[in-house]
Amino acid sequence: MLEVTPKNSSATSGFVPKGKISFEDFLVEYDGQFAEWIDGEVFLDMSASDRHQDLVSFLSSILRCYVEENDLGVIRTAPLVMKMQKTERGRESDLLFVSKKNLDRLKKNYLDGAADLVIEIISPESRGRDRGDKFYEYEKEGVKEYWLIDYERKQAEFYNPDKKGIYQLSTPDENNIFHSRAVKNLKLERRMALAKKAADSARSSQGLEIDLTVLIFKYLFA
Repeated sequence: MLEVTPKNSSATSGFVPKGKISFEDFLVEYDGQFAEWIDGEVFLDMSASDRHQDLVSFLSSILRCYVEENDLGVIRTAPLVMKMQKTERGRESDLLFVSKKNLDRLKKNYLDGAADLVIEIISPESRGRDRGDKFYEYEKEGVKEYWLIDYERKQAEFYNPDKKGIYQLSTPDENNIFHSRAVKNLKLERRMALAKKAADSARSSQGLEIDLTVLIFKYLFA
């Protein structure tokens, strides 16, 4: 998630001290802003590092190309609040995939319910939130797949719920390929050498092969 820029030296978060407001008022007052609605209170996320933005742009471009070519749904990036149905929270995620069958959840300026896939790019400020509160909220809400990419710690993790709905870390198969359960035929593998090839393969209906070497080494190990 985006890094919070404190308004003064004593601030430790983007909390807006103005009392609780309804979700409807939040949508009106903070439309188009990087903000979250947590138990009726507003938290602003106001800045992102260049690397953070670069990674979001890379992932969005590749996934959008594949999803649209195969008519699977839509890719959306922040600012777009995902309103939780099981908690009083509206979360801002770096990148969302909403499948075609769930497009009715996509409203004018928010997502009403769980996305099929959520991707968070972890910043130092957001690490505890992305791995803590958001992790359990997405799990409870029924998000089918959760990617956590931590470029400072050089980690990329993929989570899917088990039969009890509890997130488990997903691992590649015997050929070192990760198969997405949220995006049909999407697979991530190390075999390919160039990002251009990954972009070219995004236009193939046989599935997208993204080189994890490009993803991890270009963005995490640079």
